[in-house]
Amino acid sequence: MKKLSILGFLLIFLVYQPISAQNLNDSLKIQSFREEGMKNSKVMDLVFNLTDVSGPRLAGSPGLKRAQEYAINKLKSWGLVNVNLEPWGKFGKGWEVQKNYSAMVEPYYHALIAIPKAWTPSTPGPIKAEVMYIKADSISDLDKYKGQLKGKILIMDARAPVEMNFNKPDASRYADSTLNQMEKAKMETENRGGGRRGFAAILKFRAALANFEVQEGVALVLSQGRGTDGTVFTTNGASYKDTAKAVVPELETSAEDYQRILRLVKSGNKVVLEADIKTEFFNQDLNGYNVVGEIPGSDKKLKDQIVMIGAHLDSWHAGTGATDNAAGSAVMMEVMRILKSTGAKPKRTIRIALWSSEEQGLFGSRNYVLNHFGDPATMVLKPDQSKVSAYYNLDNGTGKIRGVYLQGNAEAGPLFKSWLSPFKDLGASTITLSNTGGTDHLSFDAVGIPGFQFIQDPMDYYARTHHSNEDTYDKVMEEDLKQASVIISTFVFKTANLDQMIPRKTLPKPQPARGQ
Repeated sequence: MKKLSILGFLLIFLVYQPISAQNLNDSLKIQSFREEGMKNSKVMDLVFNLTDVSGPRLAGSPGLKRAQEYAINKLKSWGLVNVNLEPWGKFGKGWEVQKNYSAMVEPYYHALIAIPKAWTPSTPGPIKAEVMYIKADSISDLDKYKGQLKGKILIMDARAPVEMNFNKPDASRYADSTLNQMEKAKMETENRGGGRRGFAAILKFRAALANFEVQEGVALVLSQGRGTDGTVFTTNGASYKDTAKAVVPELETSAEDYQRILRLVKSGNKVVLEADIKTEFFNQDLNGYNVVGEIPGSDKKLKDQIVMIGAHLDSWHAGTGATDNAAGSAVMMEVMRILKSTGAKPKRTIRIALWSSEEQGLFGSRNYVLNHFGDPATMVLKPDQSKVSAYYNLDNGTGKIRGVYLQGNAEAGPLFKSWLSPFKDLGASTITLSNTGGTDHLSFDAVGIPGFQFIQDPMDYYARTHHSNEDTYDKVMEEDLKQASVIISTFVFKTANLDQMIPRKTLPKPQPARGQ
């Protein structure tokens, strides 16, 4: 019995020795990621160059091109291969603000917080004009204003927003109770049909109003931006398409300024504004581009398989797109730097992609998937679709990672739970079956590639920075980005070195675009 026990012990030792050695090597490598990511981080320098140095990064703009060029040069300097600016198809016109001045000059002077809506034109030099209030809820209501609007600045009714900062702070982190509820969540059924008729009617009226303003010779349109306390969440006021119709210049103002002007005009007081707006369109190259680069796999059998990470590099134009999404782009670049700096030798190839035109509808990632992996409308898949183990995305602001949305992929849950275990002290341990929307992981999920977005603390993302003039470098949390870089480095390395690929869900059914 004694000899048998020793023999049994030796057998167990021999069987489990490679696994134990691998676990030890992985633990040492993860520790090296943590040391490099926390003590030698370059993530804030990356954010600085993508925001303050590059400027606003609206799709197709010079600012986006500056950021793309910077990212390409940086990735190359770290030793990545196949780094390039890859075209994904036609987007449309680029656009940027080159001058923006506006102020109320009667009944007294007041400088306005106002931002030109994206893709709207310039004023014909400096203008000075009276503000005219119109009330129109339908296309037929416009007839009564014919011949009265030439050279005027238009304002319409808008509900004053409820102050958002009196009852609770703008910024918050997830409470343990909230994370526990996320852990218990079950899959939700998507409802794609709600509200379409009402939305179509609104779009039809807006198009008619825009045409009417041009025909009547309106000088400038004011609209109330979402937000309070001087924060303006900006949008587009015209189409980026090269075939788009002309529109009138439009300024999106702070709620406080808009409501002051509206109250004055509706009470019969004369209000006069000055404005001098210069915007420029860029139509020499109508294509959209993504930045891509790779760390090649080291295993002869697995190097053709891919682990992908990504974030969108484009932004809106009111700020410099720091939390949306220079933060995510900088983290993903930092992940590649950490892997290279620590000498990681992934078995599979690791590929980074920094998307463009995400803000207009995930265009960069959707077209990348269409070009490389398959068409979700028909579910006709390309050979490379089967070679992607997983895609990891970061695009919910500056908040630290608290876990992972499984996007309904229950089989991946235990694996991810174990990968998060070394980071409980950093606040990351939650796995939820729930879906999350609005980020580029959806493009991969749509063709059956495991696509994941990380759970992040909300901070003041939706309350203050998302698409707003407050989305600047100083709103980014350095320690949170360091934490995210270390965790994602681990996930990527673990995925690249697994014996098997990440489990896949049942292949989705074809999803024709709406209207087809």
